[in-house]
Amino acid sequence: MINVKDHFTGYLFDIWDHIGPKRRKLLDKSWAGVFRTFLLEKLPVSKIARHFTDGMGRPSKELYTMTGAVILQQLHDLSDAEVTRALAFNIDWHYALDITDDSDASTYVSERSLRNYRRILIDEGLDRVLFEMLTDTLIAVFGVDTSKQRLDSTHILSNMRTLGRIRLFTVTIRKFLKKIARTHADAYSACLGPEFAERYLAKDSEACFSRVKPSEAPKTLKRVSEDLLYLVERFRAYESVCSLSEYKLLERVLREQCIVTGSGVDARVTVKPPKEVSSDSLQNPSDPDAGYDAYKGPGYQAQLMETYQAEQQDSPKPNLITHVEVEPANVHDSHALQPAIDDTTNRDCCPAELLCDTLYGSDDNVQEAAEKGVAVIAPMQGNTPEDSISLADFACDPSTHTVIHCPEGHSPDTVVRTRKNRLRATFNRETCLACPRQSACPVRLGKKASSLYYNDAMLRRAHRRSWEQTPEFKSKYRWRAGIEGSMSHLKSDVGTARLRVRGMAAVRFTVTLKALGLNILRCAKALTANFLVRITRFWHQNMLRKPAPSRFVTFQVFSFRKTILCLAS
Repeated sequence: MINVKDHFTGYLFDIWDHIGPKRRKLLDKSWAGVFRTFLLEKLPVSKIARHFTDGMGRPSKELYTMTGAVILQQLHDLSDAEVTRALAFNIDWHYALDITDDSDASTYVSERSLRNYRRILIDEGLDRVLFEMLTDTLIAVFGVDTSKQRLDSTHILSNMRTLGRIRLFTVTIRKFLKKIARTHADAYSACLGPEFAERYLAKDSEACFSRVKPSEAPKTLKRVSEDLLYLVERFRAYESVCSLSEYKLLERVLREQCIVTGSGVDARVTVKPPKEVSSDSLQNPSDPDAGYDAYKGPGYQAQLMETYQAEQQDSPKPNLITHVEVEPANVHDSHALQPAIDDTTNRDCCPAELLCDTLYGSDDNVQEAAEKGVAVIAPMQGNTPEDSISLADFACDPSTHTVIHCPEGHSPDTVVRTRKNRLRATFNRETCLACPRQSACPVRLGKKASSLYYNDAMLRRAHRRSWEQTPEFKSKYRWRAGIEGSMSHLKSDVGTARLRVRGMAAVRFTVTLKALGLNILRCAKALTANFLVRITRFWHQNMLRKPAPSRFVTFQVFSFRKTILCLAS
């Protein structure tokens, strides 16, 4: 039976009047007030309700409460047991979720029920729906300007152990042996001798492999790779075993980490050098979706785009995260720019200027974003040698990109476009030989003439590199560093540095809702900031206009305290 409470109709009497005006004001200015006032009614409970039968069975938990509890769990980085206690006793949670009675039916949820409802949200893919719907609501309510945004990525660790190559082989083998010993006992006893159980399933086997001396590591690695090959070949004839995910992990480790020559009894295995192992190889059999980044290590990465304010405003607006995407750690950042622009364009919060670091600012990305009306501001890779002449120093026709004259004022004899869409500007050889800057010039001397070869992309990159040295670029790009603080807040305030879950679906769900939680906290902070701004403005306009006599000081302080209470109410 579906249990959904009506949160749209107001109450005839204020049921929260009993807590007092001061505590009520604290609730209204906190995350609880933001969630209750602006977001609670927007929760898509209809997509959860179809998992229950209307009119039959026991009543479900109140769907607004359960959906909101899953969001608040990620906002506060709580375990399931802590969520149970918070929902039962925490007045902030009761106010945020509009729980008006103290009955067990309204305030108690078991950890198992919480896991079941969270699984429904993950299976329905509601993490993205919740983030986009509620973030768009906050953008509209707080009047956030989305014309200026910035994009960057941060590394995320799931709940998995970092394994070396020996441990990766042995853990994968042990996982497979435990599975077939439990589900295919006949095949296990027929194909394997007791040495495998003694080597990989004994209580001290994991400790033995973890204490391998560096000098013995190559020998041990070769031995476990041979065992891995033996298991793959020995159970290949069993179709029921080959369909197991544990057997597929064996094949994946063998394919990614080893080179197999021959087949059948003549098969031989050689472990690949570390440099030849792909970055998308298996990092841990408990989390096969994780990738590897040579700089940051194994795990995932989150692509985040957020708004920022370049000018100080009288009424501060919160900087909100507008786009979240979770990827394996091995995915290059350059692929994240266009999906972020497309996502925000579909939701009418696309930026006009987007600040990125070097990895996002390829020429193809910049041109494609410009066609969508977005100006990508990112530095170019590499450095320009000092005292050198670049293509940007040549005067060119903006429509045809043909060179008009060089930095010394000499015009080319001819400018032609080749079949490969390159341009060739030909200069007089004698003139170039007499030029004092010939050694720093990109024009190359030939036998009969001097030639400058370039294309449209090279010219665009040269102008971008030249623009990087201007005060205009530095004034705009200095705001990009602010997203590093957002990454820090995302990890410290809502606990994204190391998650309690593993697997792409669970990691994406958790990170997306944590980004939504950070948006809620920022909106609550903006409410408090706006309140303080009003108090400060009143003080400067009314209290500090003229110096007051000493006998009126006490009266003014008392009046100021009364003013604060009036503004707060």
